[in-house]
Amino acid sequence: MIVIFSEKFFKVYDTDPAAAAGRLEPTYNLMKNDPFYEFMEPKIATEQDILRAHTKEHYNRIKRSDQYEMAMLSAGGAIMAADLAYEKNPCFGLIRPPGHHASADDCWGFYFFNNIAISILKLIDQKKISSAFILDFDLHIGDGTINILGNIENIKIFNPTSVNENIYLNSIKKELDKLEKNSVDLICASAGFDNAQGDWGNVISTEGYRTIGSLLKEYSIKICEGRRFAILEGGYNYTLLAKNINAFCKSFF
Repeated sequence: MIVIFSEKFFKVYDTDPAAAAGRLEPTYNLMKNDPFYEFMEPKIATEQDILRAHTKEHYNRIKRSDQYEMAMLSAGGAIMAADLAYEKNPCFGLIRPPGHHASADDCWGFYFFNNIAISILKLIDQKKISSAFILDFDLHIGDGTINILGNIENIKIFNPTSVNENIYLNSIKKELDKLEKNSVDLICASAGFDNAQGDWGNVISTEGYRTIGSLLKEYSIKICEGRRFAILEGGYNYTLLAKNINAFCKSFF
């Protein structure tokens, strides 16, 4: 399985939990010793890429910040993941900073540019796809993604919410069951792992993340010729993050 990653993502670029030292090292160390994974280096996004999702004013605010370089690289990683998925190469973006709380003209939390929206809008602009299903299974609703993509008719966004793991997982399956063959061109995930048992949300088990990956694989094969990708959002128990990403990826591929 292809993993989009740069060692530049190890850099501490801010004081928030998503930027903290040591967040990605356990996942990288687990993956680099496993022949299942193949790493690819992302390219930096262009200004044009960002402006498909964000206003010029927002872009310029981030450009003046200390987070700009990392935010551009993260967005570029998401674009690469989406391109690979379009070519029927399932992949995972081990990237940061995350993006789903970044709206067209604003952002909050640990987020600057909306990686998932940027990647989807580029595929649409290139006329590679006209529709997509986005599963956002982060602890917090992807309000930025909804702000940017929520009014686009052919984009479906689902944010599952429940404090019961079985109800949570069943809600994902029910939403995927609504999709008909060829109803979307691509399935992708804003993959936040902060709802894990032992992390902030304390709901989803490692086996639960394995189930989510399996569901996305199964339905992407049924619906859109296997076109699928996922990019990292939240997740702050670093050792647990590695375990859960690995479980998700092994079943997602």
